[in-house]
Amino acid sequence: MSRRLVGSAAATLAMVMVAGCGGGSQADGKIELSLGLFSDFGYDKLIEEYQASHSNIKIEQRKVKMEQHNTQLATQLAGGRGAADIVALEEGVVSQFRASKDKFVNLAEYGAKDLKDQWAGWKWNQGTADGGEFVLGLGTDMGSLGLCYRADLFAAAGLPTDRAEVAKLWPTWADYAKAADTFTAKTPNVKFVDTARNVYKAILDQTEEGYFAKDDSYIAEKNDKVKTAFDQAAALGTKQQTGALEPFSQDWNVALKQGSFATTTCPAWALALIKAGAGDAAAGKWDVTTAPGGGGNWGGSFLAVPKQGKHPKEAYELAKWLTAPEQQKRIFKETGNLPSQPKVYQDAEVQATVNEYFNKAPVGQIFATSAESLKPTYRGTKDSKVGPVFGTALTRVEQGKQSAAEAWTQALKEATDAAK
Repeated sequence: MSRRLVGSAAATLAMVMVAGCGGGSQADGKIELSLGLFSDFGYDKLIEEYQASHSNIKIEQRKVKMEQHNTQLATQLAGGRGAADIVALEEGVVSQFRASKDKFVNLAEYGAKDLKDQWAGWKWNQGTADGGEFVLGLGTDMGSLGLCYRADLFAAAGLPTDRAEVAKLWPTWADYAKAADTFTAKTPNVKFVDTARNVYKAILDQTEEGYFAKDDSYIAEKNDKVKTAFDQAAALGTKQQTGALEPFSQDWNVALKQGSFATTTCPAWALALIKAGAGDAAAGKWDVTTAPGGGGNWGGSFLAVPKQGKHPKEAYELAKWLTAPEQQKRIFKETGNLPSQPKVYQDAEVQATVNEYFNKAPVGQIFATSAESLKPTYRGTKDSKVGPVFGTALTRVEQGKQSAAEAWTQALKEATDAAK
Protein backbone atom coordinates (compact mmCIF):
# COMPACT_ATOMS: atom_id res chain seq x y z
CA MET A 1 0.00 0.00 0.00
CA SER A 2 2.83 2.40 0.72
CA ARG A 3 6.55 2.66 0.37
CA ARG A 4 9.14 3.12 3.08
CA LEU A 5 12.53 4.64 2.32
CA VAL A 6 15.03 3.53 4.91
CA GLY A 7 18.43 1.94 5.10
CA SER A 8 21.41 2.96 3.09
CA ALA A 9 23.06 6.35 2.82
CA ALA A 10 22.14 6.36 -0.85
CA ALA A 11 18.49 5.98 0.02
CA THR A 12 18.76 8.77 2.57
CA LEU A 13 20.42 11.05 0.02
CA ALA A 14 17.64 10.26 -2.46
CA MET A 15 15.05 11.25 0.09
CA VAL A 16 16.71 14.57 0.78
CA MET A 17 16.88 15.29 -2.94
CA VAL A 18 13.21 14.45 -3.39
CA ALA A 19 12.23 16.61 -0.42
CA GLY A 20 14.30 19.47 -1.77
CA CYS A 21 12.40 19.24 -5.05
CA GLY A 22 9.03 19.56 -3.35
CA GLY A 23 8.29 15.85 -2.98
CA GLY A 24 6.33 14.29 -0.17
CA SER A 25 8.98 12.19 1.62
CA GLN A 26 10.87 13.18 4.72
CA ALA A 27 14.37 12.25 5.77
CA ASP A 28 12.89 10.01 8.47
CA GLY A 29 11.45 7.79 5.75
CA LYS A 30 7.84 8.84 6.09
CA ILE A 31 5.63 9.67 3.13
CA GLU A 32 4.00 13.07 3.61
CA LEU A 33 0.45 13.46 2.32
CA SER A 34 -1.34 16.79 2.37
CA LEU A 35 -5.12 17.13 2.47
CA GLY A 36 -6.59 20.37 1.08
CA LEU A 37 -9.98 21.15 2.63
CA PHE A 38 -12.26 24.18 2.80
CA SER A 39 -13.82 23.49 6.19
CA ASP A 40 -13.78 20.96 8.98
CA PHE A 41 -14.61 17.58 7.41
CA GLY A 42 -14.38 15.81 10.77
CA TYR A 43 -11.12 14.11 9.86
CA ASP A 44 -8.94 15.00 12.87
CA LYS A 45 -9.42 11.80 14.86
CA LEU A 46 -9.52 9.66 11.74
CA ILE A 47 -6.18 11.00 10.56
CA GLU A 48 -4.60 10.27 13.94
CA GLU A 49 -5.90 6.72 13.68
CA TYR A 50 -4.69 6.30 10.11
CA GLN A 51 -1.21 7.52 10.98
CA ALA A 52 -1.11 5.17 13.97
CA SER A 53 -1.85 2.18 11.74
CA HIS A 54 0.38 3.40 8.87
CA SER A 55 3.66 4.28 10.55
CA ASN A 56 5.21 5.35 7.24
CA ILE A 57 2.56 8.00 6.55
CA LYS A 58 2.40 11.58 7.85
CA ILE A 59 -0.70 13.63 7.00
CA GLU A 60 -1.11 17.40 7.00
CA GLN A 61 -4.51 19.10 6.75
CA ARG A 62 -4.74 22.48 5.03
CA LYS A 63 -8.01 24.22 5.89
CA VAL A 64 -9.10 27.51 4.32
CA LYS A 65 -12.43 29.08 3.42
CA MET A 66 -14.18 27.55 0.43
CA GLU A 67 -13.82 30.47 -2.00
CA GLN A 68 -10.12 30.75 -1.18
CA HIS A 69 -9.73 26.98 -1.54
CA ASN A 70 -11.36 26.92 -4.99
CA THR A 71 -9.40 29.91 -6.27
CA GLN A 72 -6.10 28.57 -4.99
CA LEU A 73 -6.75 25.13 -6.40
CA ALA A 74 -7.55 26.49 -9.86
CA THR A 75 -4.30 28.47 -9.79
CA GLN A 76 -2.28 25.51 -8.53
CA LEU A 77 -3.64 23.18 -11.18
CA ALA A 78 -2.95 25.70 -13.94
CA GLY A 79 0.59 26.26 -12.67
CA GLY A 80 1.35 22.59 -12.12
CA ARG A 81 2.52 23.00 -8.53
CA GLY A 82 1.35 23.73 -5.00
CA ALA A 83 -1.80 21.60 -4.82
CA ALA A 84 -2.33 19.24 -1.91
CA ASP A 85 -1.98 15.51 -2.54
CA ILE A 86 -5.71 15.11 -1.91
CA VAL A 87 -8.14 17.97 -2.51
CA ALA A 88 -11.79 18.45 -1.65
CA LEU A 89 -14.12 19.42 -4.48
CA GLU A 90 -17.49 20.83 -3.39
CA GLU A 91 -20.45 19.65 -5.47
CA GLY A 92 -21.14 23.18 -6.69
CA VAL A 93 -17.76 23.35 -8.47
CA VAL A 94 -17.09 19.72 -9.31
CA SER A 95 -18.25 20.30 -12.90
CA GLN A 96 -15.74 23.13 -13.22
CA PHE A 97 -12.88 20.89 -12.15
CA ARG A 98 -14.21 17.94 -14.13
CA ALA A 99 -13.51 20.05 -17.22
CA SER A 100 -9.83 20.00 -16.12
CA LYS A 101 -9.73 16.29 -15.45
CA ASP A 102 -6.37 16.02 -17.23
CA LYS A 103 -4.92 17.68 -14.12
CA PHE A 104 -6.21 14.87 -11.89
CA VAL A 105 -5.42 11.22 -11.42
CA ASN A 106 -8.04 8.87 -12.83
CA LEU A 107 -8.84 6.95 -9.65
CA ALA A 108 -10.16 4.11 -11.79
CA GLU A 109 -6.50 3.23 -12.37
CA TYR A 110 -6.33 2.20 -8.71
CA GLY A 111 -9.59 0.24 -8.69
CA ALA A 112 -12.05 2.98 -7.74
CA LYS A 113 -14.74 1.67 -10.08
CA ASP A 114 -15.03 -1.39 -7.85
CA LEU A 115 -16.37 0.94 -5.13
CA LYS A 116 -19.19 2.37 -7.26
CA ASP A 117 -22.05 0.61 -5.46
CA GLN A 118 -21.12 2.21 -2.13
CA TRP A 119 -22.61 5.56 -3.18
CA ALA A 120 -26.01 6.81 -4.22
CA GLY A 121 -26.02 6.58 -8.00
CA TRP A 122 -26.31 10.32 -8.58
CA LYS A 123 -23.47 11.01 -6.12
CA TRP A 124 -21.15 8.58 -7.87
CA ASN A 125 -22.00 10.04 -11.27
CA GLN A 126 -21.21 13.58 -10.11
CA GLY A 127 -17.64 12.49 -9.39
CA THR A 128 -17.02 10.80 -12.73
CA ALA A 129 -16.52 11.69 -16.40
CA ASP A 130 -16.38 9.92 -19.75
CA GLY A 131 -19.39 7.77 -19.01
CA GLY A 132 -17.93 6.63 -15.71
CA GLU A 133 -14.56 5.56 -17.13
CA PHE A 134 -12.80 8.49 -15.46
CA VAL A 135 -13.25 8.65 -11.67
CA LEU A 136 -12.41 12.18 -10.58
CA GLY A 137 -13.27 11.91 -6.88
CA LEU A 138 -14.76 9.78 -4.13
CA GLY A 139 -17.84 11.21 -2.43
CA THR A 140 -17.76 12.46 1.15
CA ASP A 141 -21.05 13.76 2.58
CA MET A 142 -24.21 15.08 0.94
CA GLY A 143 -26.32 18.12 1.81
CA SER A 144 -29.86 16.78 1.89
CA LEU A 145 -32.11 19.60 2.95
CA GLY A 146 -34.16 20.34 6.07
CA LEU A 147 -35.70 23.50 7.51
CA CYS A 148 -34.55 24.79 10.90
CA TYR A 149 -36.83 27.00 12.99
CA ARG A 150 -36.99 28.67 16.40
CA ALA A 151 -39.88 27.00 18.23
CA ASP A 152 -40.06 29.73 20.87
CA LEU A 153 -40.43 32.44 18.23
CA PHE A 154 -43.08 30.40 16.46
CA ALA A 155 -45.00 30.11 19.74
CA ALA A 156 -44.83 33.88 20.19
CA ALA A 157 -46.36 34.29 16.74
CA GLY A 158 -49.14 31.82 17.44
CA LEU A 159 -47.74 29.24 15.03
CA PRO A 160 -47.44 25.52 15.86
CA THR A 161 -44.15 24.39 17.34
CA ASP A 162 -44.33 20.60 16.96
CA ARG A 163 -42.08 19.69 14.02
CA ALA A 164 -44.72 17.53 12.33
CA GLU A 165 -47.27 20.34 12.56
CA VAL A 166 -44.72 22.89 11.37
CA ALA A 167 -44.04 20.73 8.30
CA LYS A 168 -47.75 20.88 7.50
CA LEU A 169 -47.50 24.67 7.37
CA TRP A 170 -45.36 24.57 4.25
CA PRO A 171 -45.78 21.68 1.83
CA THR A 172 -44.79 24.21 -0.86
CA TRP A 173 -42.68 27.35 -0.93
CA ALA A 174 -45.82 29.38 -1.56
CA ASP A 175 -47.12 28.02 1.75
CA TYR A 176 -43.82 28.96 3.37
CA ALA A 177 -44.44 32.54 2.21
CA LYS A 178 -47.91 32.47 3.78
CA ALA A 179 -46.38 31.32 7.07
CA ALA A 180 -43.98 34.26 6.79
CA ASP A 181 -46.91 36.66 6.47
CA THR A 182 -48.57 35.19 9.57
CA PHE A 183 -45.33 35.34 11.53
CA THR A 184 -44.51 38.92 10.53
CA ALA A 185 -47.97 40.17 11.46
CA LYS A 186 -47.48 38.92 15.02
CA THR A 187 -43.74 39.50 15.53
CA PRO A 188 -42.72 42.46 13.33
CA ASN A 189 -39.42 42.94 15.15
CA VAL A 190 -38.09 39.49 14.20
CA LYS A 191 -37.29 38.46 10.65
CA PHE A 192 -38.91 35.26 9.42
CA VAL A 193 -35.82 34.03 7.57
CA ASP A 194 -32.12 34.88 7.61
CA THR A 195 -31.62 35.65 3.93
CA ALA A 196 -33.40 35.49 0.59
CA ARG A 197 -30.27 33.93 -0.87
CA ASN A 198 -30.72 30.69 1.04
CA VAL A 199 -34.39 30.44 0.15
CA TYR A 200 -33.58 30.99 -3.52
CA LYS A 201 -30.87 28.35 -3.50
CA ALA A 202 -33.08 25.82 -1.70
CA ILE A 203 -35.89 26.27 -4.24
CA LEU A 204 -33.56 26.08 -7.23
CA ASP A 205 -31.80 23.02 -5.81
CA GLN A 206 -35.08 21.13 -6.04
CA THR A 207 -34.96 21.28 -9.84
CA GLU A 208 -33.03 18.93 -12.12
CA GLU A 209 -31.69 21.79 -14.25
CA GLY A 210 -30.94 25.32 -13.11
CA TYR A 211 -28.63 27.68 -14.97
CA PHE A 212 -27.37 25.00 -17.35
CA ALA A 213 -28.97 22.11 -19.21
CA LYS A 214 -27.43 18.67 -18.96
CA ASP A 215 -25.57 19.32 -22.22
CA ASP A 216 -23.92 22.26 -20.38
CA SER A 217 -25.72 24.89 -22.45
CA TYR A 218 -26.73 28.06 -20.60
CA ILE A 219 -30.51 28.19 -20.08
CA ALA A 220 -31.11 30.58 -17.17
CA GLU A 221 -32.82 33.20 -19.32
CA LYS A 222 -35.39 30.68 -20.58
CA ASN A 223 -35.69 28.37 -17.56
CA ASP A 224 -38.92 29.39 -15.84
CA LYS A 225 -37.82 27.59 -12.68
CA VAL A 226 -34.95 30.03 -12.18
CA LYS A 227 -37.32 32.98 -12.49
CA THR A 228 -39.87 31.37 -10.17
CA ALA A 229 -37.24 30.71 -7.49
CA PHE A 230 -35.96 34.28 -7.79
CA ASP A 231 -39.44 35.80 -7.57
CA GLN A 232 -40.39 33.74 -4.51
CA ALA A 233 -37.20 34.65 -2.66
CA ALA A 234 -37.36 38.29 -3.76
CA ALA A 235 -40.93 38.61 -2.48
CA LEU A 236 -39.73 37.81 1.04
CA GLY A 237 -37.04 40.46 0.70
CA THR A 238 -39.44 43.04 -0.67
CA LYS A 239 -41.68 42.54 2.36
CA GLN A 240 -38.61 42.90 4.63
CA GLN A 241 -39.20 39.44 6.05
CA THR A 242 -35.53 38.53 5.62
CA GLY A 243 -32.49 39.57 7.59
CA ALA A 244 -30.51 40.39 4.41
CA LEU A 245 -27.59 38.52 5.95
CA GLU A 246 -24.52 37.11 4.24
CA PRO A 247 -24.94 33.37 4.82
CA PHE A 248 -22.66 31.99 7.55
CA SER A 249 -20.90 35.33 8.04
CA GLN A 250 -20.07 36.97 11.36
CA ASP A 251 -23.22 39.08 11.06
CA TRP A 252 -25.18 35.86 10.56
CA ASN A 253 -23.65 34.46 13.76
CA VAL A 254 -24.55 37.61 15.68
CA ALA A 255 -28.14 37.44 14.43
CA LEU A 256 -28.32 33.80 15.54
CA LYS A 257 -27.12 34.70 19.00
CA GLN A 258 -29.61 37.56 19.24
CA GLY A 259 -32.53 35.47 17.96
CA SER A 260 -33.11 37.93 15.13
CA PHE A 261 -34.61 35.45 12.68
CA ALA A 262 -36.88 32.45 13.04
CA THR A 263 -36.09 30.09 10.17
CA THR A 264 -33.25 29.06 7.91
CA THR A 265 -32.82 26.41 5.28
CA CYS A 266 -30.47 23.82 6.71
CA PRO A 267 -28.64 20.98 5.01
CA ALA A 268 -27.29 18.45 7.48
CA TRP A 269 -23.87 20.08 7.72
CA ALA A 270 -25.38 23.45 8.71
CA LEU A 271 -26.61 22.23 12.10
CA ALA A 272 -23.13 22.53 13.56
CA LEU A 273 -22.84 26.10 12.25
CA ILE A 274 -26.18 27.10 13.76
CA LYS A 275 -25.21 25.62 17.11
CA ALA A 276 -21.85 27.37 17.08
CA GLY A 277 -23.40 30.71 16.15
CA ALA A 278 -26.44 30.62 18.44
CA GLY A 279 -24.57 29.29 21.45
CA ASP A 280 -25.69 27.31 24.49
CA ALA A 281 -28.41 29.81 25.41
CA ALA A 282 -30.44 28.71 22.35
CA ALA A 283 -30.20 24.97 23.07
CA GLY A 284 -33.63 23.39 22.71
CA LYS A 285 -35.08 26.50 21.08
CA TRP A 286 -34.04 25.51 17.58
CA ASP A 287 -35.73 22.53 15.94
CA VAL A 288 -35.59 20.80 12.54
CA THR A 289 -38.35 19.71 10.19
CA THR A 290 -38.75 18.92 6.50
CA ALA A 291 -38.22 21.62 3.90
CA PRO A 292 -40.97 22.93 1.62
CA GLY A 293 -41.09 21.20 -1.73
CA GLY A 294 -39.42 18.02 -0.44
CA GLY A 295 -35.82 16.93 -0.86
CA GLY A 296 -33.10 19.10 -2.30
CA ASN A 297 -29.34 19.00 -2.05
CA TRP A 298 -27.01 21.72 -0.86
CA GLY A 299 -23.41 20.75 -0.57
CA GLY A 300 -21.45 17.60 -0.20
CA SER A 301 -17.98 17.06 -1.59
CA PHE A 302 -15.50 14.70 -3.20
CA LEU A 303 -11.88 13.82 -2.52
CA ALA A 304 -9.73 13.99 -5.66
CA VAL A 305 -6.01 13.46 -6.33
CA PRO A 306 -4.13 16.02 -8.46
CA LYS A 307 -1.56 14.55 -10.84
CA GLN A 308 1.20 16.80 -9.54
CA GLY A 309 1.41 14.84 -6.27
CA LYS A 310 4.35 12.49 -5.69
CA HIS A 311 2.38 9.65 -4.13
CA PRO A 312 -0.89 9.12 -6.02
CA LYS A 313 -1.38 5.52 -4.90
CA GLU A 314 -0.96 6.37 -1.22
CA ALA A 315 -3.18 9.42 -1.67
CA TYR A 316 -5.88 7.27 -3.23
CA GLU A 317 -5.68 4.73 -0.42
CA LEU A 318 -6.16 7.48 2.16
CA ALA A 319 -9.08 9.01 0.24
CA LYS A 320 -10.63 5.56 -0.11
CA TRP A 321 -10.35 4.97 3.64
CA LEU A 322 -11.69 8.39 4.63
CA THR A 323 -14.77 7.91 2.43
CA ALA A 324 -15.42 4.26 3.37
CA PRO A 325 -18.81 3.44 4.95
CA GLU A 326 -17.33 2.93 8.41
CA GLN A 327 -15.73 6.37 8.40
CA GLN A 328 -18.79 8.11 6.93
CA LYS A 329 -20.87 6.71 9.78
CA ARG A 330 -18.38 7.86 12.40
CA ILE A 331 -18.21 11.35 10.89
CA PHE A 332 -22.01 11.62 10.93
CA LYS A 333 -22.16 10.65 14.60
CA GLU A 334 -19.49 13.22 15.47
CA THR A 335 -20.29 16.17 13.16
CA GLY A 336 -23.73 15.52 11.67
CA ASN A 337 -22.41 15.47 8.09
CA LEU A 338 -24.81 13.15 6.27
CA PRO A 339 -23.23 10.15 4.53
CA SER A 340 -23.69 9.93 0.76
CA GLN A 341 -23.88 6.15 0.87
CA PRO A 342 -27.34 4.52 1.19
CA LYS A 343 -26.02 1.65 3.28
CA VAL A 344 -24.88 4.18 5.85
CA TYR A 345 -27.76 6.66 5.92
CA GLN A 346 -30.21 3.74 5.99
CA ASP A 347 -28.34 2.21 8.92
CA ALA A 348 -30.61 1.76 11.96
CA GLU A 349 -28.20 3.58 14.26
CA VAL A 350 -27.91 6.52 11.87
CA GLN A 351 -31.68 6.71 11.41
CA ALA A 352 -32.19 6.66 15.17
CA THR A 353 -29.83 9.59 15.76
CA VAL A 354 -31.32 12.62 17.49
CA ASN A 355 -29.76 16.03 18.00
CA GLU A 356 -30.02 17.16 21.62
CA TYR A 357 -29.33 20.81 20.79
CA PHE A 358 -32.16 20.91 18.26
CA ASN A 359 -34.82 19.84 20.76
CA LYS A 360 -33.92 16.17 20.27
CA ALA A 361 -34.92 16.33 16.61
CA PRO A 362 -34.62 12.95 14.82
CA VAL A 363 -32.05 14.32 12.40
CA GLY A 364 -30.98 10.91 11.15
CA GLN A 365 -34.49 10.15 10.01
CA ILE A 366 -35.23 13.66 8.69
CA PHE A 367 -32.12 13.95 6.56
CA ALA A 368 -32.10 10.33 5.41
CA THR A 369 -35.70 10.71 4.23
CA SER A 370 -34.72 13.88 2.41
CA ALA A 371 -31.82 12.00 0.81
CA GLU A 372 -34.14 9.29 -0.49
CA SER A 373 -36.23 11.84 -2.43
CA LEU A 374 -33.23 13.87 -3.59
CA LYS A 375 -32.90 14.68 -7.28
CA PRO A 376 -29.68 16.65 -7.70
CA THR A 377 -29.52 19.73 -9.85
CA TYR A 378 -27.14 19.58 -12.79
CA ARG A 379 -24.14 21.85 -12.20
CA GLY A 380 -22.67 23.48 -15.29
CA THR A 381 -18.97 24.14 -15.68
CA LYS A 382 -19.62 27.85 -15.00
CA ASP A 383 -22.28 27.34 -12.33
CA SER A 384 -20.05 28.84 -9.66
CA LYS A 385 -19.66 32.04 -11.72
CA VAL A 386 -23.34 32.44 -12.58
CA GLY A 387 -24.99 31.57 -9.26
CA PRO A 388 -23.53 34.37 -7.11
CA VAL A 389 -24.87 36.98 -9.54
CA PHE A 390 -28.45 36.10 -8.58
CA GLY A 391 -27.60 36.01 -4.89
CA THR A 392 -26.14 39.51 -5.06
CA ALA A 393 -29.24 40.69 -6.92
CA LEU A 394 -31.46 39.37 -4.13
CA THR A 395 -29.39 41.27 -1.57
CA ARG A 396 -30.04 44.48 -3.48
CA VAL A 397 -33.77 43.75 -3.23
CA GLU A 398 -33.52 43.05 0.51
CA GLN A 399 -31.64 46.31 1.05
CA GLY A 400 -34.24 48.28 -0.89
CA LYS A 401 -31.77 49.31 -3.57
CA GLN A 402 -33.74 47.77 -6.44
CA SER A 403 -37.16 46.34 -7.13
CA ALA A 404 -37.34 42.63 -7.80
CA ALA A 405 -37.91 43.31 -11.50
CA GLU A 406 -34.91 45.64 -11.75
CA ALA A 407 -32.67 43.21 -9.87
CA TRP A 408 -33.76 40.33 -12.10
CA THR A 409 -33.03 42.26 -15.30
CA GLN A 410 -29.56 43.25 -14.12
CA ALA A 411 -28.79 39.74 -12.82
CA LEU A 412 -29.82 38.13 -16.07
CA LYS A 413 -27.50 40.38 -18.06
CA GLU A 414 -24.56 39.81 -15.69
CA ALA A 415 -25.18 36.07 -15.56
CA THR A 416 -25.30 35.82 -19.36
CA ASP A 417 -21.92 37.57 -19.52
CA ALA A 418 -20.50 35.28 -16.83
CA ALA A 419 -21.66 32.20 -18.72
CA LYS A 420 -19.79 33.13 -21.92
